[in-house]
Amino acid sequence: MSTDARSMPAMPALAHSKANPGWRLALPLVVVAMVALLALHASTVESIVAIWARSETFAHGYLIVPIVLLLVWQRRHVLSALTPSPDWLGLVLLGGAGAAWLVAYAGEVLVVKQLALVAMIWATVIAILGRQVARAIAFPLGFLLLGVPMGEALIPALMDWTADFTVRALQISGIPVFREGLFFTIPSGNWSIVEGCSGVRYLIASFTVGVLFAYLSYRRTWKRLLFAALSVIVPIIANGFRAYLIVMIAHLSDNRLAHGVDHFIYGWVFFGLVMLLLFWIGSSWRDLDAAQPGGAPRASPSTQTGTRAIFAGYVVISVALAAAWPAYAAYLDREDTAGSQPALRLVAPAGAGGWVADPAPLTDWRPHYDPASATIFQVYSKGESVVALHLGYYHHQRRGAQLVNSWNIMVVQKHPVWTSLSESRVKNALGPGTLDVRETRLRSPQQRLLIWDWFRIGSHDVVNPYIAKAMLASEKLANRGDDGAAIILATPYDDPSRPPVATLSEFARDMMPSINAALARAGAEIMASGQ
Repeated sequence: MSTDARSMPAMPALAHSKANPGWRLALPLVVVAMVALLALHASTVESIVAIWARSETFAHGYLIVPIVLLLVWQRRHVLSALTPSPDWLGLVLLGGAGAAWLVAYAGEVLVVKQLALVAMIWATVIAILGRQVARAIAFPLGFLLLGVPMGEALIPALMDWTADFTVRALQISGIPVFREGLFFTIPSGNWSIVEGCSGVRYLIASFTVGVLFAYLSYRRTWKRLLFAALSVIVPIIANGFRAYLIVMIAHLSDNRLAHGVDHFIYGWVFFGLVMLLLFWIGSSWRDLDAAQPGGAPRASPSTQTGTRAIFAGYVVISVALAAAWPAYAAYLDREDTAGSQPALRLVAPAGAGGWVADPAPLTDWRPHYDPASATIFQVYSKGESVVALHLGYYHHQRRGAQLVNSWNIMVVQKHPVWTSLSESRVKNALGPGTLDVRETRLRSPQQRLLIWDWFRIGSHDVVNPYIAKAMLASEKLANRGDDGAAIILATPYDDPSRPPVATLSEFARDMMPSINAALARAGAEIMASGQ
């Protein structure tokens, strides 16, 4: 997607001989408004294209805009009979979508910014061309959503489901399995479910093609919805069978097959056959009258065309609304661009409750987080117990230096040493009515770690990243800054069946006042510096 007229979902030329004369005025104006909108939000457009370029999962995004333009072109005879008429509802929706973009900008929630941009495109069409025109091309406009790179949040759940399915299928096949998180062992070898095994790439591709197929092939709504649902359900189940078959092929061939390149070839061949079968079955339901998808609008078209002044006024207001949000975002970021960042100093919390700082190294593991304004990693011991504390204080957050994002994790996939066994939520970790934490289990060839982590936003402890993002956005929009901290505790253990939960709980209860004091000092230092 780019900021020129060729790549935006504008109305195609209406060459129909009976086209409403209002199109001669409305069409160039909506093109101008679209170009202005995309130019004003060029950074959001660039973020979409950047993900298309670097991720094979979303490479199909390059096809979305051309497909949308082609679908609109297919509707040209219906559109030519409609009268483009400016609509105040579009301005209201444009303002709402822009406000959503601003909130997402303040919280650095990239996917919401991208979705808000698509909503602004919809609103611009309604504002300048009217509801009737927008209704006539509702599906092409909605199809733009599939160009937004989203769906990776499903990966953990899909990985868990694939592991559950594979292990259960192996057990039904009579093969003994020992499972620990996403790792499992069978007599012929060890296996693990990684991100590539989640099937999210298959799912997104299947849903994108399935939705388009349903729109072009069916007229009845229930058929479209059913096939769209099948395009989600079938690849999820097929991916479970794919993982199971790969393990079985390797097991039965004494690990001579289904490893390396074979692993991917077998997976894609199996998935391709399943999807071919799905679309073959779907074609048998095809409606014979589906040549003109969606039919004509049910409501009668407007018979009044806006004057040149009205059209021009709506374009000007639309562009002004689109420009207001990036302008206010720049105002919120004025401190980031006006001067240098303060040099923060985060002092290790003083020992408390019998815990003392221990200079001995505990582990070579470190959390995979964006660089913070100030960071400490300190080991504490108490008797036989030992805990590592990681604190990261974030001030003036921006891309590449954020407290909450999907890249801030305990360990990356395919780490050469460490692997994640499981992740879960622990409620009331320190007793009834206390904080919730996220619990992660890691292992390396030499060590296992039990990890608790949560966020500190202002004086609130938060574990849900969405709530944390909302709180950060609220603080920034209120011009109160966006400071926050990551609090991470880690302790080693040997027995997989008895992780030392009590050790982390005791450490958190004893050390929380000291941790709070250390973070409060960092905040006071920022206030004193005037940053």
